[in-house]
Amino acid sequence: MLGIIIGVAAVIIIMAVGAGAQSLIIDQVASLGTNIIGVLPGGSDEQGPPSQAFGIVITTLTYEDALALKEKTNVPDIVDVVPYVKSLDTVTWKDNSYTTNISGTTGGYLTVEGGEVAQGRFITGDESVNMAKIIVLGSTVKKNLFGDSDAIGQRVKIKNHIFDVVGVMKDRGTVAFQNYDDQVFIPLKTMQKLIAGVNHLGFLRAKVDKEENVAKAIEDVKITLRERHDIEDQSGAADDFSVRSANEALDIIKSVTDALRYFLAAMAALSLIVGGIGIMNIMLIGVNERTREIGLRKAVGATNVSIMGQFLVEAITITVFGGIIGIIIGVLFSYLIAVTAHFLKYSWRFEVSILSIIMAVGVSATVGLIFGLYPASKASKLNPIEALRYE
Repeated sequence: MLGIIIGVAAVIIIMAVGAGAQSLIIDQVASLGTNIIGVLPGGSDEQGPPSQAFGIVITTLTYEDALALKEKTNVPDIVDVVPYVKSLDTVTWKDNSYTTNISGTTGGYLTVEGGEVAQGRFITGDESVNMAKIIVLGSTVKKNLFGDSDAIGQRVKIKNHIFDVVGVMKDRGTVAFQNYDDQVFIPLKTMQKLIAGVNHLGFLRAKVDKEENVAKAIEDVKITLRERHDIEDQSGAADDFSVRSANEALDIIKSVTDALRYFLAAMAALSLIVGGIGIMNIMLIGVNERTREIGLRKAVGATNVSIMGQFLVEAITITVFGGIIGIIIGVLFSYLIAVTAHFLKYSWRFEVSILSIIMAVGVSATVGLIFGLYPASKASKLNPIEALRYE
């Protein structure tokens, strides 16, 4: 029974952990807001990722594009647009240094992305474009550089450029695979000219006033960018940019995680086959050990069908009981994992689906039936006279 118990428990646990992980990821992405749209350089079809996702540097997106999207005459449903240029670099203060993500952005960051300033202030609109040498620290960066000391008013260095610390962000943690605390913010133009040495944008995000206006806003964004980039083809085939909504990202994540869950569950179910082989071996040994019993039953009138049915029922009973024990163990382990995740402050949903239980019990019973057929058939075909003489 042990192979069946392990296999069934593994199927239950993997399905439950998959559902919990899926809920965690989806909640993380949804927490950014379902009314957020992103624009990345590089064209793509509706289902595929943009070229930039494969590490290809594309320079088609500019700060002027972001300004055009903020115009109400172009995209009336957009609240604000935030352009980004990002890189990884070292921030130094006195003898302390820390390598972190540098985000060049504008004053609209708090409106679109959320977050709060714990000390000081954030970048203003004018500072975003006038090459101001100011910096806002994420909480993790502040702790690594300054410890318990006050960072506001201090000066830090990036690539031999001195920046005045004007703000420190509140702790936010990791959201949608991004650690919001392990980064610093500097004005966009300062980032482009002094740190990254580029004129293009990495990407931009826009906040739409209402979720029901997202589809319309996406179309307005496409029309605006096609006009700016002199793209006459309105089908999207010639676009040098990609527009995605948060809901599209959620759909993609859900389909990918669903496929992964069922694939892993199928792999776990393979252990049921190992358990089935074990049951077959035990049943074959049982046939040999009970040869005289079989002979006696057949001598007093038992048919081949009744003998075969006896051994099949035994095999199925073993696998079903193993399946029930496996379900209990799987549910308990899944619950412990969910409790642990909640203790660690993760948004983890405890979910044991009826499908996984039905699949586990069904597969275990089927395994018992299939692997019990050969021993049962062998038992039913024994000659009663030879079986009674068997020692």
